[in-house]
Amino acid sequence: MLLATVPAWAHHAFAAEFDQNKPIKVQGSVVKWELTNPHSWIHIDVKGADGKTVTWMIEGASPNNLYRLGLTKESLPPGSVISVEGYQAKDGSTRAVGRNIVFANGKKFFLGLSEAESGPAKP
Repeated sequence: MLLATVPAWAHHAFAAEFDQNKPIKVQGSVVKWELTNPHSWIHIDVKGADGKTVTWMIEGASPNNLYRLGLTKESLPPGSVISVEGYQAKDGSTRAVGRNIVFANGKKFFLGLSEAESGPAKP
């Protein structure tokens, strides 16, 4: 008898972690880009109005989806200045799911948030 196991990947729903009523737009400098499954993470240092720098963790699509959209591991080297639009975590932390990323040259990329989850919550 042959037994095999298949790895199970934990996956979460957008609504479980992020709040469509908390849209964010942050600009900062890339610290690290993690191209990991099932989601990628962009870490950016953002200077607040108080002058203090905080690191935001922005969740994006899987590496394969990002590659298909034209983003590679070389696209976001440390120090790159980017703007990110997305939705903040429900817990109010400096963590968000990204919708769009805009590079300093104005080029804009979709980060993988599905259209069904892209707009504000409907009443």
